[in-house]
Amino acid sequence: MRPFSVFERLSRAFHDYPSLSRILVVSTISGGGLIAYSEANASSSNNGVETGTRKKKVVLLGTGWAGASFLKDLNNSSYEIQVISPRNYFAFTPLLPSVTCGTVEARSVVEPIRNIGKKKNVEMSFLEAECFRIDPGSKKVYCRSKQGLDNGKKEFDVDYDYLVIATGAQSNTFNIPGVEENCHFLKEVEDAQRIRRTVIDSFEKASLPDLNEEERKRILHFVVVGGGPTGVEFAAELHDFVTEDLVKLYPKAKNLVHITLLEAADHILTMFDKRITEFAEEKFNRDGIDVKLGSMVVKVNDKEISAKTKGELSSIPYGMIVWSTGIGTRPVIKDFMKQIGQGNRRALATDEWLRVEGCDNIYALGDCATINQRKVMEDIADIFKKADKDNSGTLTLKEFQEVIDDICVRYPQVELYLKSKGMRGIADLLKQAQAENASNKSVELNIEELKSALSQVDSQVKFLPATAQVAAQQGTYLAKCFDRMEECEKNPEGPIRIRGEGRHRFRPFRYRHLGQFAPLGGEQTAAQLPGDWVSIGQSSQWLWYSVYASKQVSWRTRVLVVSDWMRRFIFGRDSSRI
Repeated sequence: MRPFSVFERLSRAFHDYPSLSRILVVSTISGGGLIAYSEANASSSNNGVETGTRKKKVVLLGTGWAGASFLKDLNNSSYEIQVISPRNYFAFTPLLPSVTCGTVEARSVVEPIRNIGKKKNVEMSFLEAECFRIDPGSKKVYCRSKQGLDNGKKEFDVDYDYLVIATGAQSNTFNIPGVEENCHFLKEVEDAQRIRRTVIDSFEKASLPDLNEEERKRILHFVVVGGGPTGVEFAAELHDFVTEDLVKLYPKAKNLVHITLLEAADHILTMFDKRITEFAEEKFNRDGIDVKLGSMVVKVNDKEISAKTKGELSSIPYGMIVWSTGIGTRPVIKDFMKQIGQGNRRALATDEWLRVEGCDNIYALGDCATINQRKVMEDIADIFKKADKDNSGTLTLKEFQEVIDDICVRYPQVELYLKSKGMRGIADLLKQAQAENASNKSVELNIEELKSALSQVDSQVKFLPATAQVAAQQGTYLAKCFDRMEECEKNPEGPIRIRGEGRHRFRPFRYRHLGQFAPLGGEQTAAQLPGDWVSIGQSSQWLWYSVYASKQVSWRTRVLVVSDWMRRFIFGRDSSRI
């Protein structure tokens, strides 16, 4: 007689004893309930509810690169996070030029902010509103709900313990007449959607009867103002959209479409390597994109744009203008800067720990802020005093080397200066102050000789660019600081305080440049990576695809973006006006 299998034994047991099935069901439900209860109990314990401790409230203004990175990487349950922003999503802005021409759909580059902040151990809430005033004295932010909510705009205030300002910036019009009224900008998803509709509308208008050729040419003349990465990429995307898709649908428009790029500087892509700049200008010339260098826009009306090129004023008829010339400060930030004595600045000044100068519990990051790096020569007397432990009035090389690591962390320009001069260490730098061999431990410097040795160091102070890469790294850095706030209060890990006692809680923020891309159309991209590595061509385009896919904030957007690229390869871009 063959032995029963395990499943046969169980089946017969349940058949012979029906009550066993009920016992199993009850046990499963009760066991699941116990597990759920234990997890909820643990969660509530982690959130500080049972201990009775009050959570510190962190108000985050903005859901851009800086705000989303901060929210995504914050993992300390002792905070209550209140996010306030006029948009309830994060947008992958480097792909906005692709959205304007249908290469990528708008919903593929956005992720709901509640999805990003949905964490088990961090309490997060979101308010769709715009902050219009910050009151650091009472620790309040005053907000206004979006138009259309509650039959109008509703105003309210929110208290905070810590305030993180990540509102980003707005397009800079330089107060040129007519720009605000007649130009498209490319900062938000809505901007990209409006541009896409306008491009399609232009082709439809040009197809209407009873229009002369000059009027058709004007309607199909697209002007891009600004030769930075955004302007160049949009011009390239638009050229591909027209030549690969639209001229097949509008064959009569083939010889009427014209794209012009206006740049006030002597070259486009000035922040890139010279080889990339030259290649981009040559490629645009081959593609028929008219690049006008040294052109400064002075006025815009509903049909013409006036620009001064090499001293000569000319008027250019246009059908659509995209304005991409830099960023300006938002009104709420301007008002806040006036309150704290920074009214003459372009952006909020913070220290190296992203804390707004003069405000201990307010942080600012991303495009709305800039790091005000301390100068070595401003603190030279304190540096000398800190290093001169025996109060002899002179510094030996050994004494200075004991603090040089902290000085390099506190003042990154020191290390950059040593590298720029090909120096191996501080000993080589001090040779400039004394002709004697600096490896000799008996070398001593007074404060004037130290000033002479370090007089050129501050020339290496760098201001960070207003890019998504910088903002994302700042958000991640600040989240890590908040996660370890209490721990670092007890055990500081930063450099020594030059103008005080003890150490700073954290190491200061350091930006790590990972490279930059400039898509130039025709499946060609220019890449400039660390180490002066430059690549131009289709291989760089595939690198661009892989990097941008990997940088998406979720698997959902990653799959959507890649599928959009595949759809475009197979079916082309969609020209529907939706």
